[in-house]
Amino acid sequence: MFGMGANEIILIVVLVLILFGGKKIPELMRGLGRGVREFNDAKTNVRREIEEGMNEKERAAANSSASQS
Repeated sequence: MFGMGANEIILIVVLVLILFGGKKIPELMRGLGRGVREFNDAKTNVRREIEEGMNEKERAAANSSASQS
């Protein structure tokens, strides 16, 4: 999509340091880590529920075709 070079990354780091200061960055990173972890947990739960629903539907279809025979 678009690449970021070393100059852009350094500029972003400097801006973050100026805006938040050195003491707030660990808190910011912890919050970001928690958010990513919660997102991944939610994604895993949704995937599991979808798979369980698909398995239930397949079992129901197999049971109904077996009972019709």
